[in-house]
Amino acid sequence: MTLPQPESTQGVSLFDARPFFEKTLIHGVQHGLIDPARLAAMAEEAPKGMVQIARYFGSEYLRPELEKARDRLVNLISLHLQDASRGDLRVAAGLLRDHSLLSRSKAGSDLLKALIVMPQNTHFGMNERGGFSDRHIPQLARWSLASFADYQAEFLARQRAVQVVEAALWFADQLGLSADDLQDAEPDAEAVIRTALLLNLTRRKELPDWVTFEKMIVGLRKQQIEATQLTLPKNLPEAYRTVVESVRQSVLADWPRLLDARLPARKLFDQTPAFMGRYFWLEDALSEVGQHDRNRSSAWDKLTQGHSDDGTVLTLCLCVAAGSAPKTLLTDKTAATLVRKIRKHGWQPELATQYLQAHAPEQHQDDFIGLWQEFVHEAQTTLLSDRDTKLQDALALLRRESNVA
Repeated sequence: MTLPQPESTQGVSLFDARPFFEKTLIHGVQHGLIDPARLAAMAEEAPKGMVQIARYFGSEYLRPELEKARDRLVNLISLHLQDASRGDLRVAAGLLRDHSLLSRSKAGSDLLKALIVMPQNTHFGMNERGGFSDRHIPQLARWSLASFADYQAEFLARQRAVQVVEAALWFADQLGLSADDLQDAEPDAEAVIRTALLLNLTRRKELPDWVTFEKMIVGLRKQQIEATQLTLPKNLPEAYRTVVESVRQSVLADWPRLLDARLPARKLFDQTPAFMGRYFWLEDALSEVGQHDRNRSSAWDKLTQGHSDDGTVLTLCLCVAAGSAPKTLLTDKTAATLVRKIRKHGWQPELATQYLQAHAPEQHQDDFIGLWQEFVHEAQTTLLSDRDTKLQDALALLRRESNVA
């Protein structure tokens, strides 16, 4: 690498499009900031730095590798100087005067290593944890030849991702969830923030599972909460306000659909592509199963009016097996009609079994199905008998086993 001499002051403009390192050298020499002794020291350091870089990325014994190492050395130093001086050549020249070339090259390398391990996006499952390691060397090799403009653009993009992720971690911590929990759940950071803003609006203090999240949405719809009430938490750190405000605006854009009672919450959040993964809740299969069981039990109790005796279950099953509407109480007349229908068109006991599997509470299904199958085995001959023309035996059976008023 050829370094400029103090007496060479002509043609400075030729270096304007060259690496920032070279422009800094010219400026430092012309303005007396870098003396001949410092230039001589740089001339000794540069070859050592080139060999070290060539060895790190490949081999110091191949001329092409050494030539590429020269480009990397210049680029890494340029990157550090332009970043640290903010483009001020006088400040950059002072850094070259006061520090070794190898330290400035390392400073540029450290900038790139820090960039490489920054989150590339806001999805917790797609970002690595931990610092720079050997597996990142190929990325460092590419970035060590990139321009300062490329570095700056990438840094700004990743810096925003960092801020969103950190804001999501702050919200999660406020709601009792750790960084490890989020890493395992793998949501988008924006999804965590959106849900947290809704929780702040409804004054909830914990991140919800699906059942609780659905109840929250139903509650918002019933109250028809105004979008203007969705505000940032008062204790939100100032550093996160800009990115969280951006996410808040996305929630406001969702507001009409969030409050649209015509669209079931499950269909909106789990079956609408634009909303899938857009909000975050804890996956809790046991909670969802429990809620399903509670809903089923509630529907069953409504159907049976809270009764679970054998007569009620068998009456219900008889109606279903005969293809009639489910009832839990029959009059003599409807019982006789039911028997005639069975004898004329037959019955399908398996339909009643399927009905119990679909509607009866989980904890009682086996008992109810066993009761029904035993009844079918014992009662089938009587119910289908063509010798019982006056239905006396069949009605006696139903009065004894089922609910006939």
